Amino acid sequence: MSAIHPTAIVDKSVEIGADVEIGPYCIVGPNVKLGARTRLIAQVFIERETTLGEDNTVHPFATLGQPAQDTSYKGEPTTLVIGARNTIREHVSMHRGTVRSRGVTTVGDGGYFMAQSHVAHDCMVGDNVIMAQGATLGGHTRVGDHVIMGGLSAMHQNGRIGNHAFIGGLAAVVADVIPYGSVFGNHAQLAGLNVVGLKRRGFTREAIHDLRAAYRLLFAEEGTFQERLEDVAELYSHVEQVREIVAFIRADAQRPLCMPKI
Repeated sequence: MSAIHPTAIVDKSVEIGADVEIGPYCIVGPNVKLGARTRLIAQVFIERETTLGEDNTVHPFATLGQPAQDTSYKGEPTTLVIGARNTIREHVSMHRGTVRSRGVTTVGDGGYFMAQSHVAHDCMVGDNVIMAQGATLGGHTRVGDHVIMGGLSAMHQNGRIGNHAFIGGLAAVVADVIPYGSVFGNHAQLAGLNVVGLKRRGFTREAIHDLRAAYRLLFAEEGTFQERLEDVAELYSHVEQVREIVAFIRADAQRPLCMPKI
């Protein structure tokens, strides 16, 4: 049975799953869906047109489903969709999409969003993402699975962060980050592979060895970047993780990449 505190304000259109808890002074607006066992601890504001999956926990002063911070947005109907098993800490903000883009902001499963982190309009955030204190995504950003963003780091709008990448604290990221990459600095530069993360997630020694070899070739000084990319694609076609990096780069060749410091 769901429990709604008497001080909470819940619109009559809200769909509430089994065993949902809505704590003191929460405000839940129209056309919101709360999945089973989701907890709004206290003083959570969900404005409208927002879906949360099962087993999410939302802490005080988080704001979900507010309008896009985009001057082109004029109040059109757009949405925010959050998956299951996410922890959303104090003062986190996640905004709805815009009609000039996808019209929806999406967040996957199993994420941990620390205090004051921000997911802007039209972002696509994958599964098991960690955004540390104050980490920020600009609008239209695409974030892969198992990405970690350090405290006060920021990704420029329209940017891409590949699976298993690591963004260092205070990094200002203005170019795309390859899968498995690790970037630091302002402006952020590629500092190698996220080897610590790969080991923690059980990647084999052989896979990490192949990734390192492919990385050294891809970012060597000889030849053009395109020539090196083709060499990597051919020499390491048998390595799934390297194929993923090559596909990421080729998927949007017009986007700049974070590169190593020369």
